[in-house]
This record gives sequence, structure tokens and C-alpha cells, in this order.
Amino acid sequence: MARFRRMIANIRGRDLAVGDIHGHFQRLQQCLDAVGFDPAVDRLFSVGDLVDRGPHSEAALEWLAQPWFHAVQGNHEALAITRVRGGRLDLGMYRAAGGGWFLDLPRREQLRFVERFEQLPIAMEVESADGLVGLLHADSPFADWTDLRSWLELDDDPEVRQVCQWSRRRLKEGDTQPVQGLRALLVGHTPVLEAKLLGNVWHLDTGGWASGHFTLVDMRTLQQVSPGPDAATTPPPTSPA
Repeated sequence: MARFRRMIANIRGRDLAVGDIHGHFQRLQQCLDAVGFDPAVDRLFSVGDLVDRGPHSEAALEWLAQPWFHAVQGNHEALAITRVRGGRLDLGMYRAAGGGWFLDLPRREQLRFVERFEQLPIAMEVESADGLVGLLHADSPFADWTDLRSWLELDDDPEVRQVCQWSRRRLKEGDTQPVQGLRALLVGHTPVLEAKLLGNVWHLDTGGWASGHFTLVDMRTLQQVSPGPDAATTPPPTSPA
């Protein structure tokens, strides 16, 4: 697996980014249709957590097979990998976090998903006319993007992965220190009522998988192109996973 991936600029159409999907691919497709997403020229980037909780987690492989869809590995993909590869995992926690669909699959089917999830990078950077945009699931463990890039390309440090896929520190502390070397960093993992900017870090998990709404952001303009929340008054629940 290439833990870091570089993507060239899209000169034909739009690059859009979305927060956690969690098995709600039909709802996401409706959102894409509403903004005129054109798979012939546009691309969609995911900050991870494609599966668990929602009714269509199995569709993740079909979406990942599309040339216009690109994702980093979220902590829920990492949980599936841990389950199959023999790492330590609290099965009760995993099932409570929506992983029951995966745990109940035959072993050979689990392996199909894990082999694809293992190919997802931990972090990704996308060129745009207005500057470099980074994506990972939770947060950067380094204040400079070049340090994270070098670390992921040279070493596989579990502590670096832990921060990239699990950390909620920035939101909890309200840290507005920007990540150097990027125009913007796009993350998910922690649900928020609406897209939240801290420094140059955009938090995009607005709970499209729960009672909230999917947020689509144009990665060149950093403008939201999807409808905002309708009548949501409380954020989706934050679970341990």
C-alpha cells in the first residue's frame, strides 16, 4: 500500500470533497445529483469512513472501482483490516460502531473488502490552480504537511496512523494553528453541525450518515456546493469509533 498519494490537478471539471459516508451511498448519490456532478469530468474525494452504520456498506467496493472516486483510509476501514489481519480489536465496540455487517460476512467476503481497504492511502494531496489541498481522516500529527508526507513515505509508524485516523484533539481544543505547506486540509471523523474551519483545516463530517447532511466542498474554491442543514438542531452522535 502507498501510504501517501499525490493527485494531479483536474483541468476538465470540478474536484469535490465529502465527509464520512458510513454506508449511505444512495443518499450521497442524491446529493451529487443535486449539484450536477458529472463523472465524465468531475472527481469526488472522500476523507474516509466509507462503511459501517449505514445500510449500503457493501457498495463501497463498487464506488472505489469508479475512476472518479478517491478515498483515504478512515478508522472504520482500519477496524476491518485489524479484524482480518489479526490485530487487537474489541468486537463489541466494533459491532456497536456499526461493524456488524462486516463481522457477519463470510471470511472470503471480508478479505475482498480488506484487500481493497489496504490499498487506500492514509493521506492524499490534490493539486489545484489555487494551491495544494490535503486530505486525511482525522488530523495531522505534524504542523507541516511536508513532515507528514515524508513520514508516511519512509516509515509506517502506528502512532502517526493513530493521529491521522483517530484524533479529535483539534476540535476539542479549538486549535486554529494552520498546517503549513497546504492551502487547506480536509478531514472528517468527528461530527459537526456544519462544516467547520480551524486554521486551514476543514472538518467536513456533517452527519450525512445520520440525522445531518452531506457537505460537498469544491476543492479549488473551498466553497460549499451542497445544501446546508435543513432543520438540524443537534449534531449527530460522536461514538468511540
